[in-house]
Amino acid sequence: MSQTTQTKPAGKGGPGGRGGSGGRGGPGGRGPPTYGGGKPGGQTRRPRREQEEEVWVPKTILGKKVAAGEINSIEEIIQDGLRIQEAGIIKKLLPDLKSEVVDVGIIQKMTSNGQSTRFKAIVATGNQNGYLGIGQGKSKQMRIAIEKATNQALLNVSPIKLGCGSWECRCDQKHSVPFKIRGKGGSVTIEIIPAPRGLGLVAGGKIKRLLELAGLKDAWTTAKGATPTMNSTSKAILDCLKQTFSQG
Repeated sequence: MSQTTQTKPAGKGGPGGRGGSGGRGGPGGRGPPTYGGGKPGGQTRRPRREQEEEVWVPKTILGKKVAAGEINSIEEIIQDGLRIQEAGIIKKLLPDLKSEVVDVGIIQKMTSNGQSTRFKAIVATGNQNGYLGIGQGKSKQMRIAIEKATNQALLNVSPIKLGCGSWECRCDQKHSVPFKIRGKGGSVTIEIIPAPRGLGLVAGGKIKRLLELAGLKDAWTTAKGATPTMNSTSKAILDCLKQTFSQG
């Protein structure tokens, strides 16, 4: 009497199944191998491309002088009354600048072809040690608007004279402004008063961040007008801090 043996069909985890010995992405599976150390059976990943930094090629006479090492500071450019037209000049003279997006928004208007939508961005750049620049950019894409604003902020970088103008402190450290200053931008008027060391920055959120990028650690501030409008507020702050260098 002959015995019959029954064979079980290959399951999902068998040699001929979907998983094989290594899951869907292993040998015998259906998926291709993963990249970048991905888990077996995961989705295919393409290797990341590292973003290459563009090499600055000076186009203006001032840019060529800076690249050649004939000019080593922004103060020399301002004293000679020259105009900075290339952002690469600022990056060359101040390699430690940090950029930060201050405000973003949407601009909508009706045209003959329908509703048009654009993005706007305000970017501030500074090294937290006496230099600050603020710029604005607009474009149909947010990324391009931020790039335009960053480039404009670099062109608007101005030196700021730090000091201690507080009668309560009278130290020789550069932690505040040397004297009382007032600046205006649109309907916004901002006043910065020297403060003793250790007080901190008495200011609102975004105004405080701009002062930190400039390098201030202690100061009293007062603001009047439509301060939520960052376009006017940022201009008022930059106009205010420029006076420390021009009047000092």
